[in-house]
Amino acid sequence: MRILAGKIAIVTGASAGIGRAAARLFADEGARVVVTARRSELLGMLVEEIEAGGGSAVAVAGDIRDEDLHRRLVETAVERFGGLDIAFNNAGGTVGYGPMTETSTDDWRATLELNLTSGFLAAKYQAPAMMARGSGSMIFTSTFVGHSAGMPGMGAYAAAKAGLTGLVQVLAAELGPHNVRVNALLPGGVDTDANPINFPGALPETVHFINGLHALKRVAQPEEIAKAALFLGSDMSSFVTGASMLADGGVSISRT
Repeated sequence: MRILAGKIAIVTGASAGIGRAAARLFADEGARVVVTARRSELLGMLVEEIEAGGGSAVAVAGDIRDEDLHRRLVETAVERFGGLDIAFNNAGGTVGYGPMTETSTDDWRATLELNLTSGFLAAKYQAPAMMARGSGSMIFTSTFVGHSAGMPGMGAYAAAKAGLTGLVQVLAAELGPHNVRVNALLPGGVDTDANPINFPGALPETVHFINGLHALKRVAQPEEIAKAALFLGSDMSSFVTGASMLADGGVSISRT
């Protein structure tokens, strides 16, 4: 029995990396998925792969900073599949790096919109749909940065993601009586295009340093983080809510 059989899920940031891996895993485990990202061509390829594997998926391209996208995602889940049970609010990112004294107000605001305001907008539309079903699980991708470590040059990102963790706690308290669970997933380094180890011209020293930050001495594969999201989205975590779950390879505790 597939553990998400009969479930309906939204996955944001699904064109690549963690989001893409999660969308495929959720579908493999029986969920019907609504996937979103800005790159419609890659979303179309993902839907084709899911359907070729016997799953059900539909793509809704857009920008997570757009309130109307979140409304359309939930409407699509309800109209196409009948409701909403799981939302993996994974999309986010950085808007430049640098010391706080050199961070522009525009970059600060853009970072908060991308990582924090987008979470508020997602919950605003997802919560009523889950409450109508009598249960649900929201998952927000946060980070260890600003939670267990302060990384120089990432002040705006850390503040936005720390704010997202606070939002998760309040949502968990508000939605708990409706049997809707809300959790944050905090990865460490992940082998995606956004990781400096994969930047063009990345030096072996850079790769060694980033791997060495982790207790496991490597970064994660996207599929490993997707499995953590699967746990939080499924009934395996039925008594877990308001949590900040580290899936960081020990970067938070490593001092070697």
